Amino acid sequence: MQALGHITVLDLTHMLSGPYGTMLLADLGARTIKVEPPGTGEGTRRLLAESEEYSRDGMGAYFLTLNRNKQSVCVDLKSEAGRAVFLDLVRKADVVFDNFSAGVTERLGIDYAALSQVNPRIITCSVTGFGQTGPDRQQPAFDQVVQAMGGGMSITGMSDGPPVRSGIPVGDLGGGLFGAIGVLAALAAREQTGRGQHVDISMLDAQISLLNYMATMHLMSGIVPERIGNSHFVHVPYNTYPTRDGHIIIACIGDAFFERFLSVLDHPELRRPEYLRQPGRYADKARIDAIIGDELRRESSAYWLDRLRQARIPCGPVNDFAHALQEPQVLAREMVVEVPLRTGETVRMPGNPVKLSETGTSGYTPPPTVGEHTEAVLRDWLGYDAARLEALRAAGAVA
Repeated sequence: MQALGHITVLDLTHMLSGPYGTMLLADLGARTIKVEPPGTGEGTRRLLAESEEYSRDGMGAYFLTLNRNKQSVCVDLKSEAGRAVFLDLVRKADVVFDNFSAGVTERLGIDYAALSQVNPRIITCSVTGFGQTGPDRQQPAFDQVVQAMGGGMSITGMSDGPPVRSGIPVGDLGGGLFGAIGVLAALAAREQTGRGQHVDISMLDAQISLLNYMATMHLMSGIVPERIGNSHFVHVPYNTYPTRDGHIIIACIGDAFFERFLSVLDHPELRRPEYLRQPGRYADKARIDAIIGDELRRESSAYWLDRLRQARIPCGPVNDFAHALQEPQVLAREMVVEVPLRTGETVRMPGNPVKLSETGTSGYTPPPTVGEHTEAVLRDWLGYDAARLEALRAAGAVA
């Protein structure tokens, strides 16, 4: 049994933010039925599909990763017959998840107001750039737009350089993550009320939320934070430091860690009495960082990390993807998993970070081909007979 094994999600998502949210729900056991347009299916299927390096079995890395554990049903939501099929699915489902532009579900007649008429328990979730309300609700947005507008880019990068986006698409991923959290909250509320509700997720809202305590500091003081690279606005030493063969992170949060640090790097200049307290270190941050950098360059990353870890100093290597995905801790936590394909091959990809002691992940199923499960879902789940299925296919309502 998996935690969400009793839940069925109708997945109308595309690209990254929505599919990531539904992937999280599918990983936790929700039966996730990807509702795609007939023909080529959801547009993300074509991304990297022709790449020799980044595709397998005719599917690119985007689709392979985001659509594991899902089924595919092809329904034409723009046709009256197709919409009727979708409403039949809604009658038996728990969640409808989309990341269409604001207003699309209303135009298609599949917004919460319409769907709750056929299933009062249905939960709908829409992830958009700016949400369903406000002056920008109709504006299009992608990851970097909300990263920029949300303030995070303004504090990312070196002090003498331009603003830099996060290398990870946190704008998209944040929207999907909060979408999954919103759905789980709505499911919990339904246990008490018996009714569903709409979950409205704005990618920009998510970015503002992630500013967290730094936003509160600004709102309290009026001070606008600036880019400070990889250093910290309070703690010293807390930075990225070069070694003989790479870079490592050292994070001494508080005076006690700094005293331990001196047992590893016993440099006379670092033993100034004023450095034993944070204000003295912060006042001379540039000098301290320069001394540490000069000393660490003398030995390898492995040498310093071993010594720092023995002293229980928070530290770590600055890994590239190859090293990050081979970290013993990452592998021990099953964060690199094998997802099967219909060819008999497997594809390695990131695993599920949610570890539940009783109802955890029971494995992964292949990402679906276009409309692979249309007949099975409509026949076995909805009870459509062969004649009805044939009529729908002939009309182009399903495929």
